[in-house]
Amino acid sequence: MKSLLVCTGLLLAAATLSAQMDAPKAPPKSPPATATATIAGKTISIVYSSPGVKGREGHLFTKDGQIGKDPHFPVWRAGANAATTLKTDGDLDIAGLAVPAGTYTLFVDISDSDNWSLIVNKKTGEWGLSYDGTQDLGKVKFPTSATPALVENLKYTLTDLGGGKGSLTLAWENKTATVSFNVK
Repeated sequence: MKSLLVCTGLLLAAATLSAQMDAPKAPPKSPPATATATIAGKTISIVYSSPGVKGREGHLFTKDGQIGKDPHFPVWRAGANAATTLKTDGDLDIAGLAVPAGTYTLFVDISDSDNWSLIVNKKTGEWGLSYDGTQDLGKVKFPTSATPALVENLKYTLTDLGGGKGSLTLAWENKTATVSFNVK
């Protein structure tokens, strides 16, 4: 009888512990990602969430597409979830825009499908759909081209071009956009 009570107690304890354990979480729909480069001894990084096309090819960048549903269209948060963040340890010159060392939010104006504008915004820490144009540090041309193949998940790339120069590239679905910068 004593061993039956001990077994029952152990079974109840195991069931209670099992019920308290978190169920496995599904992977996020737009997983976090980071692009980082060290150029001229300065670290530059872009922290973002990477949404997938998920069968919406041809229906993302159009006025009536997925991004067109954003209340700030044609300004796009250029990522998902929390705002996409640019952090630089050195002063940058992005296509003529002076960007002092610090942390910024990136947005993209996609009103012209062939000639986007990269927006560097001084307000940080907000959720991705928040956009206040009065906080823009500035905008630069961010020309687009077609990708050779479908880019399923949004991807930023920072590339060291040597001599204190670099490039920032965003690719997603059937579009890629690149802008050059100098590290000061």
